[in-house]
Amino acid sequence: MTAELVRGQNHPLPHTRLEIRVSAGHPVVACATCSDEQGSVRDEWIAHPGAPALPGLEVPPRATEGPWFAVDLDAVPAAVQQVNVLLALPEGTGGPAHFGATAAPFVAVVGEGDAELASFTITGLEAETALVAVELYRRQGAWKVRAVGQGYAGGLAQLLGDQGLAKARERAAEIQQTAAQRTPRAEPAQLRTTGGNGAYVRPAVQRPNQTPASGPDGTVPDGLTSADAQAGTGSSSGDSAATPDAPPGSGGPIDYSHPRRRSAPPPPPPATQPAQPGQPATPVAGDATGWSMEERLYNQIWGMFEDLARTVAAYRSAVDFAETRMDQELDQVLSDPRSRIGGAGDAAREAARAKCEQLTGQARQVLDRDLAQLAAESDVVEPALPPAFARWDNPVWHGYRVPMEIPMALRLGDLQLPETPELRIPFLVRLPLERGLWVDSGRTGSEAALMLDEAQLRKLAMDSAVSHAARLLAVYPPGEFTVHVIDPAGTAATSLAPLVESEALAAPPAAGAQGVSDTLAKLTQRVDLVTMAVRGGAADALPPDLDTAEQLLIVNDFPHGFDDRAVTQLRYLADEGPAVGVHLMMVADREDASAYGPVLDPLWRSLLRITPVPDDHLADPWVRHAWTYQPLTVPPGSGVLRQVLDQVTIARRSWGR
Repeated sequence: MTAELVRGQNHPLPHTRLEIRVSAGHPVVACATCSDEQGSVRDEWIAHPGAPALPGLEVPPRATEGPWFAVDLDAVPAAVQQVNVLLALPEGTGGPAHFGATAAPFVAVVGEGDAELASFTITGLEAETALVAVELYRRQGAWKVRAVGQGYAGGLAQLLGDQGLAKARERAAEIQQTAAQRTPRAEPAQLRTTGGNGAYVRPAVQRPNQTPASGPDGTVPDGLTSADAQAGTGSSSGDSAATPDAPPGSGGPIDYSHPRRRSAPPPPPPATQPAQPGQPATPVAGDATGWSMEERLYNQIWGMFEDLARTVAAYRSAVDFAETRMDQELDQVLSDPRSRIGGAGDAAREAARAKCEQLTGQARQVLDRDLAQLAAESDVVEPALPPAFARWDNPVWHGYRVPMEIPMALRLGDLQLPETPELRIPFLVRLPLERGLWVDSGRTGSEAALMLDEAQLRKLAMDSAVSHAARLLAVYPPGEFTVHVIDPAGTAATSLAPLVESEALAAPPAAGAQGVSDTLAKLTQRVDLVTMAVRGGAADALPPDLDTAEQLLIVNDFPHGFDDRAVTQLRYLADEGPAVGVHLMMVADREDASAYGPVLDPLWRSLLRITPVPDDHLADPWVRHAWTYQPLTVPPGSGVLRQVLDQVTIARRSWGR
């Protein structure tokens, strides 16, 4: 069975004779380096098109779309502890300018009998022109493969320099020159003028050839890249239209890159004042890389999340070590009959406990220091956030104006850990949404849910859904986001009042079995039409009355009013809808649909579960944290939500949408 790896994940290799196959969709230069126990790469430990063979290792002699690596780990020199598989874009061949302009490379590790052992899709690349795809390394006498996916905007020279090669720039130039001599130049007739990933592009936005961009959870939505969302530039997800800079037949180089695509890395973060000796640096909002302030803030929030996860993981590990050591020392004392009783035994026990408290106290001091720095950073970042990233109590909403561009991400709530309940990290998801949302209205294991009755939980869940829908309407350009509601029994009328009274909905909430059937049939037809148009390359043939805006369907009180056909349509929308701009927001208690058994399990798994009350259900597999999700709530007595919805409606009418 193939192991589908993500960045940082490893997998044991049962075979020593392997093939590593790469599918890039465009020519790439394949290289490999070997490193010793110190991670150093010797000059003779590089396999490249000019010298494609090393002991136990062979790479392709030219740049190709599907390079392969032949590996015999038994023949690798004993001093080699790690084999790095490298990919780089060839220079001077008219290919793409960076990996962000191409389809995500796919790497498969194949063993004996053509059995695929592990695979890795390298997503999230933007300005990188060279990358470490995977690495094979020894661990306790056995070999493993690790998914790396680390890119370098500085190209092969920067990559080799990072691996410790003395003359990295000269060696990289030699490799590129050899690859260019052996790689045929791309011809204009071979190029496509449409995106290669089949992403649906809304005609009303008029941004052709868009490419996906990645987010903090490691996921890739269809739509704008982070740079495009702010700079208003389009990016091709496949080969772009040819833009020759020399006439045919002149022999000069031809640049096939998109004329507006950024090929350089983003600018560095703004300079800050140096910190005093022994003092932490003063936090600054936007202290991260990025093309715009929004992108820098997004990256800074992601960095804060990682910093909090790491520092708490280090603290928990230190406490666990201290307690384990104390247990071992106490076991040693109790194992000796002479020290079980008497003053010597008591002294040994006190010494073990004192050492545990000392180690725990030292770990807590380090944790408190890091938390204080993160809290100070949060204090300066929160006031600087744009509306899409801000809580409802942020003053930025009082100066809200309908945007003309889709933001990078949307804030769904806050994340916190029990060690620091006062420090909250914004929980951002990339836009457009890649998966639907499930606002769980059932009783969870949290104390907040146990203190409320069933009716209160259901109302809070619907209030939360309305809040999220209002935020989505507010951050999209006028008429670029449409909301539908299914409320079969009409139980959510109070919660839906802001959306209904502001006329922000596409139609009144659908009620009864007939309303459920009509709404699902309409959205299912839209998914079918757009899917067929995209797959058939006939997006211009869509009906003129088709609403090209992103669609959101809020479903309340599921499965009341749903027959088997409606349930099937709902599952279809959850699976196929996000790819063509139709999203689902379920407000439901899973127990209410228990009669369907495992039939609905794929539906619940396909949705991102959030709760109307604080709940620690978000698991972090990297550091084994259970993050507590804090929902966003409108301040009591505040009219900010209604004010924002009124402005959205006015802007939509003024634009005739």
